[in-house]
Amino acid sequence: MAKYKKKRARELKHDRFRDTTMLLADRLAERVAGRGRQLLYGLVALVVIAAAVYGIIRWRHRHSEEAEQAMGRAITINGAEISQAPVPGSKDPVFSSQQERSQRAIEEFEKIAAKYGEPYHSEALYFIATNELVTDRAKGETDLQALSQGSGDTAILAKFALAQAKEADGNLDLAARLYGEIAKAGSAIVTPETANLRLASVYEKQGKKKEAADLLFNIADAARKAKDAEGKPVPESAAAREAAQTLLKVDPARHAQLTPPPSPAGLPF
Repeated sequence: MAKYKKKRARELKHDRFRDTTMLLADRLAERVAGRGRQLLYGLVALVVIAAAVYGIIRWRHRHSEEAEQAMGRAITINGAEISQAPVPGSKDPVFSSQQERSQRAIEEFEKIAAKYGEPYHSEALYFIATNELVTDRAKGETDLQALSQGSGDTAILAKFALAQAKEADGNLDLAARLYGEIAKAGSAIVTPETANLRLASVYEKQGKKKEAADLLFNIADAARKAKDAEGKPVPESAAAREAAQTLLKVDPARHAQLTPPPSPAGLPF
């Protein structure tokens, strides 16, 4: 009987050990299973997010391609040839008048402005305004004025187009102010050289010969003295070459004071 009790005690102790061990194992399994579910949910979430991001990128890419194609078609119309008769063998659009071409271009750019975001929206508005200078000049100038109040390349282009329109209208004071503002902006889309070249033209029309000559001289002379990072002469821009040629007509004596143009590469000075 005593042996039985000892044996039974050992069995019970073993059962408690087994129960305790199994309980810990079950808890550990549940904990691991819980973490596994969390990991699985996390992986699913990552897959969903990645798929959404990929979808958005693909949509934007397709949308951008579509917008660029639409801009290409509209710009082709914007620069289409004007002729009373079709051009033999040409697939490009041909219009009988500038008025007809501008009206058609406006319609195409309006579609782009209504459908697409930036930068296509602002670019389309700029082209609309420049074509309105042909179809409705007052509205075109108003729209260019509004666009010029913004920032970025489109605003600079709009201001330059507005300055040209005011110059053509004979509003030389306003044109001079606008060209001056563009020159100070230091933009790459309409360079200071280009803006100052137009400003010199306005000065000439205003009878300000000295101011025009000074500006032309500064454009041409600075371009001829310009060096790159290695100390080599920088090729003159078309605006700088035009400034030198115009200065020769406006003030030959001042032109003679210009720094000689740099020698072509490989030739001695």
